[in-house]
Amino acid sequence: MSAKTLTRMDLSEAVFREVGLSRNESADLVESVLKHMSDALVDGEQVKISSFGTFSVRDKSARIGRNPKTGEEVPIHPRRVLTFRPSHLMKDRVATGNKSS
Repeated sequence: MSAKTLTRMDLSEAVFREVGLSRNESADLVESVLKHMSDALVDGEQVKISSFGTFSVRDKSARIGRNPKTGEEVPIHPRRVLTFRPSHLMKDRVATGNKSS
């Protein structure tokens, strides 16, 4: 596996090359899309990107956990967690080594 990480700057650069917007406009576009996605998730909405996957927020209830070192029981507070479910197309693409169909 590669240690490369795709960053906001990488996305902005890709928009700059592919769409032809200026670098500043490309960065603003990427920031705007990410803000809309995160705002929707904060509001409890799902974010579904066709052929990519679905981001959603799930509520987890309180439960009792256990410290694996000491065996001591520890309360785990209720919380909201972000989940991602990849589309079948994305799963297939990753499984075939990112080769275009």
